[in-house]
Formats: sequence, C-alpha cells, structure tokens
Amino acid sequence: MTLRPSVATVLLIGVTAVWGWTFVVIHDALALYGVMAFLAVRFTLAAAITGAIWGHRLDRATLRVGMAIGLILAAGYLLQTWSLRFTTATNTGLITGLFVVLAPVIDRMLYGTKLRPVAWLMVALSVIGMTLLTGRLPTEFALGDVLAFGCAVAFGAHIAVLSHAAPGRDPLAMTTAQMTSMAVLFVILWPLTETVQAPPRGVWFAIALTGVVGSAVAYAIQTAAQKVLSTVRTSLILTMEPVFAGFFGLTLAGDRLSPTQFAGGLLIIGAVVASELFATRPADP
Repeated sequence: MTLRPSVATVLLIGVTAVWGWTFVVIHDALALYGVMAFLAVRFTLAAAITGAIWGHRLDRATLRVGMAIGLILAAGYLLQTWSLRFTTATNTGLITGLFVVLAPVIDRMLYGTKLRPVAWLMVALSVIGMTLLTGRLPTEFALGDVLAFGCAVAFGAHIAVLSHAAPGRDPLAMTTAQMTSMAVLFVILWPLTETVQAPPRGVWFAIALTGVVGSAVAYAIQTAAQKVLSTVRTSLILTMEPVFAGFFGLTLAGDRLSPTQFAGGLLIIGAVVASELFATRPADP
C-alpha cells in the first residue's frame, strides 16, 4: 500500500482525531476493567484483525523487525494506560503529545539526524508547560503525569525508529507484526499482574474502538504514511493529537482547567507545533 503524501496527511489527521477521542473512552473504561486486561484484549483483537487480513504478507525479516518495534510501542501504551488511572484524560493527552517534541530529538540521538538547536528550547518550554499544567515542579510531578511523560518518550522513539525501518517494507505486514508483538506481551503479563476475566459489557465499545480503529487501522495508516513522510513531517501532523485530546477531555469528560493549567496546556501545544515548524527548516551544519 503506497499513499501519496497529500492523502497520507489527511488520513493521519483523522488518526489523531480518533486517538484524541480514545483518551476519554479509555479513561472511563478503566473504571470498570484492569489496565493489563484492557491492553491484552485490545491488542489481541487488533492482532487477530490484522493477522486475518494481512498476515499472508509477512515474511521473516518483517516479522522480526516489526515485533521489535512493537515492543517500543507496547511500552508507550502501557505507560499511557496506567497514566489514565492516576490523572485526567486531558492531562494524559496533552503530556503524551510531547512525543512530537521528543521524536526529532530521539531521532538525532539514535541516528544522528541533524537537529536545529531551537528544538532543545522547545523541550525546555514543554517542561515549563507541564509544570503549569500539573501545578507541580518537575521533581514533584504526580505519578500519572510521570507515566504520561514516559509514554511520550516511548512514542517518540517509536516514530523515530519506524521512520527508518518502514521504507522498503510492506506497511500492512509491519502493522501486523507490531500488533502481534503487543498482543503476545500483554497476554503474557495479564495473568501475572491481574485476575483474568472477560470484559464487562461497559468496556466493549472502548475495546472495539481502540482495537479496530485506534490500533489496527490507525497503525496501518501511520506505517504507510511514514514510507512517504519524514519523521519531522509525521510529527508535525501528529501535533493534532493533544489538541483533539484536550478538546474531547473538556467537552466529553468534563475536565476543567484553571487559567494557569490552561496556559500550561497552550504552552505544551505551542512548543509541540513550534518544534516541528523549526525542525522543517534545514539544520545548521
């Protein structure tokens, strides 16, 4: 599956809208179901769908690379879902959005990709934004906020690694391998951390939305898009995720921010957007 850059851009924006919505949906579901249970069922569903449709496209090399990248993604989802247990959907969504700031930095650290110095300023502004949003100094961040930041690091690493691994590989096969990797990991961890039980009726919509649309379809689109879009451009498009997360948190979950918290959220979003706008310019030699 090869997309034109313009089509990839539109589809990625749709993905960010779905991901922004899922912060609220998952937050509500976790009141009824365990973190590991939710992740195990969600990604088993995603793996079953991608395997049934695209499993025949897998070869040994793609399976190996995709499953390894899937472990990075799994770390991000584990941290993000745990975060939603301890803080609001709005906070988790905005802080998770920092993966956009971190992805080019991690790309630089892992692959030596040139990066403008202003990117480090954006990281500093993001920390200030988190301080205002949470009402705590960095050394005092609540557990949910720390977990959300760890998620941002993992998601940033996933974007950076995938941008270098996806070109030349079948995106649908890569998606299948990633979903399979996560499903296997979470199914193994489930009985070790929680009681194994079927999902209650109240969480099936969340599982279906996140497993089918938010995972199987979304990552097929992202992987295909990253064959034709750079790390920087992908990250710039994905800046819409924290915007949608904040919007749905305010309108659907009833999250309310004080003026200081609102300023912190705007600072995070501003740093995310500015980071990628500067990053699209040629880096200094």
